[in-house]
Order: sequence, then structure tokens, then C-alpha cells
Amino acid sequence: MIAEQHTSTKQDILEYLLKQDRAIAQDLATVMDISPQAVRRHLKDLQTEGLIAYQSVSSGTGRPQHIYQLSQKGRDRFPNQYDRFAISFLDTLVENLGYEQAAKMLHHHWQKKSIDYREKLGNGVLIDRVAKLVELRRQEGYMADYHAVDDRNDKFILTEHNCAISQVAASFPAVCGHELEMFAAALPDCHVERTHWIVDGEHQCGYLISMISN
Repeated sequence: MIAEQHTSTKQDILEYLLKQDRAIAQDLATVMDISPQAVRRHLKDLQTEGLIAYQSVSSGTGRPQHIYQLSQKGRDRFPNQYDRFAISFLDTLVENLGYEQAAKMLHHHWQKKSIDYREKLGNGVLIDRVAKLVELRRQEGYMADYHAVDDRNDKFILTEHNCAISQVAASFPAVCGHELEMFAAALPDCHVERTHWIVDGEHQCGYLISMISN
């Protein structure tokens, strides 16, 4: 049981760093509701496994403060790519049809997916549709969540803390644009705007979803 608790706490630390990008040990201890000594033991284990790294930052007086982040190996613990078969298949399309034609086929795929999303989201109130969209994204391997921007429930931020199509996006950057178009098509009465982008070096993708006023 103790080993399971340790594993769970370590996973919680990894997930927190994935969402927040970086944290100090004291912050992690507070969030995890464990002692600073215990969280440092977990951090040492995670560092030994190569899942996290830290930078030492001087705070003026006293010892430098360690700021922890996920390593690339740590990020790879979370779903972040399609199967290698999908990448290989796309490469084969490019070799045989050319990049432009392959890109058109990929765009057609996203159009079909947007129709599927639209049907699954239905025509309910916006908060219910955004919640359903987040659920669909989680089923596809994204660590997604959302929150309301104000009390009117007509504007939301959808956040994806990892990219389940990172390898596809590396070869076909246009898929990120298709994804944005897909959200807009699935929510036709809304304006969808990208606020954060992993491809640009940020630690998450974010979308502002707001109702279009009549």
C-alpha cells in the first residue's frame, strides 16, 4: 500500500508540473498536502529516474532555490503522439502523392472529425458543450480541462497540457490550424481563438471559446 501511495504521489507531482510548467518544493508540498521533507524525497527519486530537472535560482539570502520542471523523458510519460504507424503512413502519402496532396487529405480528415464533434456536442448550453468537448479530448489522450472566464458562462478557456499529435504536427504544422478550425466548426455559434501553443514553445495549448453575440 505504501509503495502504491508513493507511486501515486510521484504521478501527482508529474501531472502538476505538466500543468504548471515549474514549481518549487514548498509549493508542491502544499499542493500534495505532504511535508517538505517527503516531497523532496519524491523529487530526488524522480530526478534519479530522469523524469524531472531543476534550475538553481538565487533568492538573495540563504541557499539557492531549486525550481523543478519536467524533463523531456518526463513529458514522454504522458500521451503525446499517434502510433508510429500513423507517422509512417503520412510519410508514405507524401512520398507517393506529394506534400500538397497529402495535406489536402489530412485536411479532409479533420473536416470529417469536426462533423463528428459537432454531432456529439449537440445544441445545449455552452458550458455543457465545452465540458463534453473536454471529455472527448481526454478520450483521445489529451490532458484537457476548462474554466469559465466570467460568471456569465458565455466565455471559457479550454487548456490542453500535452499534445497527442506532436509528431504529426512536427511533420505537418498545418494540423494545428485544422484543430482550431475543428473546434470552431464544432461550436458554430462561438468564436474560437488560440491563446497558447505548444509548437511555439509554450508548455500548453489554450483556446478562448466565446459566444458570438447576436
